[in-house]
Amino acid sequence: MVTASKPLQENLVLQCQCSILNVDGLHARPATRFAKTANQFASKIRVAAKHKEVNGKSVIELLTLGAERGTDIRITVSGPDAHEALRVLEALVSSNFDEQVMLTRKGIALAPGVVVGKAHILEGKEYWIVRSFISEEQVPNEIKRLERAIRDAKQELLELEGKVSSRLGHEVGTILGVHRTILQDHRLKEEFVTKIRDLRVRAEFAIYSVLRNYIKEFQSIDDTYLKERAGDILDIEDRLLKILGGEKRETLGDLKEEVVLIAHDLTPSETASLDTASIKGFATEVGGRTSHTAILARTLGIPGVVGLGRITTDVYQGDPIIIDGNRGIVIIRPDEDTLEEYQKKEKTIRVFESRLTQQLKDQPAETPDGRQIQIFANIDFPKEIEVFLRYGATGVGLYRTEYLFLECRNSPTEEDHYNAYLAANKELKDLPLIIRTMDLGADKFGDGYKEANPFLGCRSIRYCFDHPELFLTQLKALLRASALNKDLKILFPLISSLAELRQAKAMVQETMEVLSGRGEAFNEKIPIGAMIEVPSSVLIADSLAREVDFFSIGTNDLVQYSLAIDRDNEKVAFMYCPAHPAILRLLKMCIEAAEDNNIPVTMCGEMGSELEYIILLLGLGLQQFSISSPVLIPAIKKIIRSITYEEAKEIAEKVLRFTQPEESINYLKKITDKIIPVL
Repeated sequence: MVTASKPLQENLVLQCQCSILNVDGLHARPATRFAKTANQFASKIRVAAKHKEVNGKSVIELLTLGAERGTDIRITVSGPDAHEALRVLEALVSSNFDEQVMLTRKGIALAPGVVVGKAHILEGKEYWIVRSFISEEQVPNEIKRLERAIRDAKQELLELEGKVSSRLGHEVGTILGVHRTILQDHRLKEEFVTKIRDLRVRAEFAIYSVLRNYIKEFQSIDDTYLKERAGDILDIEDRLLKILGGEKRETLGDLKEEVVLIAHDLTPSETASLDTASIKGFATEVGGRTSHTAILARTLGIPGVVGLGRITTDVYQGDPIIIDGNRGIVIIRPDEDTLEEYQKKEKTIRVFESRLTQQLKDQPAETPDGRQIQIFANIDFPKEIEVFLRYGATGVGLYRTEYLFLECRNSPTEEDHYNAYLAANKELKDLPLIIRTMDLGADKFGDGYKEANPFLGCRSIRYCFDHPELFLTQLKALLRASALNKDLKILFPLISSLAELRQAKAMVQETMEVLSGRGEAFNEKIPIGAMIEVPSSVLIADSLAREVDFFSIGTNDLVQYSLAIDRDNEKVAFMYCPAHPAILRLLKMCIEAAEDNNIPVTMCGEMGSELEYIILLLGLGLQQFSISSPVLIPAIKKIIRSITYEEAKEIAEKVLRFTQPEESINYLKKITDKIIPVL
């Protein structure tokens, strides 16, 4: 071992470079910690950042560096204990000054469930595209480069579409088929070629400039669904640029360990390639419920939260992280108590759900005093039905047919509709199937027409009346499918008046006459229902009940329209509350109107999936629940089988006397926790 002489040690100068990575940068606490540690050594210590150098033993000087998160600093140490000083200070910075600040972010709950894991940050994929010019002689070869890239991209998408279709079903795979169809667009290719030929630029710049214009157009549209199509164009751009760059595409399916994925956004093809054996949950900064990515994620069934705002800059690679897909919450670097709580919750829920599923899958949802309850599925695609049946569902209470518009570049044809309904029938084997006519407009799949307030404009049944060719096409397919399942029912969305209901029924009658003229078979007495989603429909529920065969309560819109609250608006979302006394009275009024007219009533809104409300709804008289998450079915059965109808009625009567939502929620949670303590 060689030891430096004292004179040499006193003149020893050592340096290291490291990054400030704690959340708030080199603020007061870490600066104080650094200076206090530095003052324990005899060596001279200097710290440099942003072209400025200061005394590392002075808190105030360290603060003047303004070193926010991500800043690179250089530590210079000279003196007799330089080795040890540098080692300790470098370790201090690398440990983020031992700061483990727990952060909680609230977003939009996309897929239910709880997961605890390590964060894997999906790095950004932005490209710096230089406007590189080429000679006229190089133009033909550049066009060939472009054509090869398009051909290879289509082949990649075809292979990925096949894999996704086999895993998740044809309906989901066709989302990626949309990308392939876009690449087959002759006009788009001509735009690329024109850029190359007229401007004499590389294919990369031609693709970038053309697609960025389309992205800007999509992002300027008010319609939420169309705006989110910009993500599809970005995915296509990313694929083409990587091919032209000669890079092998890195896929999330290559991960070797279990992680929680954190990203600014996920493209549809990235989401489709997620390996659920490795990726246990995900969180993104942007995104909404109607994006292709959201639909794919729900189908995969892993917990997810989107629309979190800044999160990729708050998380370090490998950080412990919690995704609470039930509450729309992400907890970053949880403290020991929170981590332990969620680890226990995750494990307990998993074991409990497994046991409940085994015990109750084939048992009826029936109260101890014999009241029969039906638990149905809310679906977007027929492929989802199999999972719901496995967990014990007894039919489909809401088939959202607007998602058929994802599968067709243009509007779905009569055969597109018919084939989808046949696929659902095949999965159900003649169990009840309630099909909602297309709920278009507002935030879903509109035609791009701008309205000052789309949620109060031409949406749902009004959109159907405004586009009779689309509506009649769907009705023909629905009626034809009814010949194969006598328990197939038609559900009209957002009925707000008797006039709307009668107009919709008249169009059904008109369609029956057309089919009769074609010699097509159909159920002449097909049951027709109305969705109760606005206060006006509740107030005239007694009149509506005399003209329909069933009600379906959509609590998501009913709560929003009644309380004037957008639950996706972070400034008012906390006020969204199904337990509000006004909502409970509206529900009671609607269910009583149905009972008085001897028609069934289903709840397909999210309130019917929230366990603390099951007993209340049971006590109000609800006998049919239609839910979005199959894993909740055993827990709902457990609650129903644990309380008599008479007891539930007493509880509901007590809740109706409360004046504050918090009273109702706390009371109901206490009762539910006694039945299912782990949830």
